[in-house]
Amino acid sequence: MNELLLFSSGHRMWYVIPLIICISLVYAATHHEPISSILRRAVRTFVWILGFMIFAFVILYVIQNIV
Repeated sequence: MNELLLFSSGHRMWYVIPLIICISLVYAATHHEPISSILRRAVRTFVWILGFMIFAFVILYVIQNIV
């Protein structure tokens, strides 16, 4: 049952990537002016946000399967 729930809402997860890219670019652009600094900071922010979301998903998935 859990696998069915995971795959049924999986298509919505594709919206996360463009959203994180936009957030990262806007955040970096508000703190830096040169394009190289903006892109470098945007990539770092993208990786940080995505890593945090994966970490949170893993923790919630583990908790769900324990309980």
